[in-house]
Amino acid sequence: MNSTFKALQLKARHQVYTLLSGHNLSKLHGEGYDFAELREYQVGDDIRKINWMITAKLGKPYIKELHANRKLSVIVACLMDASLYFGSVNSSTANAKQTKLAEVATTLAYATQQSADLFTGLVYTENSIEQTPPTKQLYHIAQFSQTLFEANLLGTRLEPQRAIDNLFKRIQKPSLVFVLGDFLEEVDLSLLAQKHEVIALIIRERAEENLPSLGEVTLTNPQNNESLETYFGKRRRQDYQQKRIENDEKNAEHFTRHSICSLKIFSDEDVVSRLITLFV
Repeated sequence: MNSTFKALQLKARHQVYTLLSGHNLSKLHGEGYDFAELREYQVGDDIRKINWMITAKLGKPYIKELHANRKLSVIVACLMDASLYFGSVNSSTANAKQTKLAEVATTLAYATQQSADLFTGLVYTENSIEQTPPTKQLYHIAQFSQTLFEANLLGTRLEPQRAIDNLFKRIQKPSLVFVLGDFLEEVDLSLLAQKHEVIALIIRERAEENLPSLGEVTLTNPQNNESLETYFGKRRRQDYQQKRIENDEKNAEHFTRHSICSLKIFSDEDVVSRLITLFV
């Protein structure tokens, strides 16, 4: 087993079983027995949920929400192609985004298993879709993690919307769905969010956010291996920044409009300290 991959798995398991222990993956409400919150009645609410004692005391109808009395179904869907490569292809950090994506997905998988919920992992690449069965077994999580870590992505390009449409068709029951990718293209998650609780996890390199002026340079597109000799100066850098910001703003507006939680994780950041902000 690759020593880097083994270290990734051991780190993810250790942090989940220590730092994430006790945190819930979702705040879903539903029929159950554990009290969640008391809130004022709204048009369309089920009148059978009205708490008449509180209503009588406060003079307004109030609803007593209960936590869901069901096991949570957690889906971790990874959108992967050569855009996860960034930097020199000769550098050991060229696929740092792929490694970080694998670490984030593995951490979520172990967190699901630790919570005794059902985990399903999906890996979307240009040429294949790989899915674990709904599971609580560590073996399936290990296989999922290894698939992410070892995926050969250079020279591939995924159509993200086609992957999301396929994901919607695959998930039958309401679930907590994590969608992982670098989101350098616009992706419509609105249909998915109508049925499920969706969280978009954006994996990025810091240099992607603020490219330096490189001067004379040969740029290679990792998706098709085409090269371009160009002068990457201040103007090119500004054009790139503007397009990147516009794309991120459109995605952010889309997420907000459809009540989709999102979180950006850089390749040099600690995964658990970032994820824990979602669970508290």
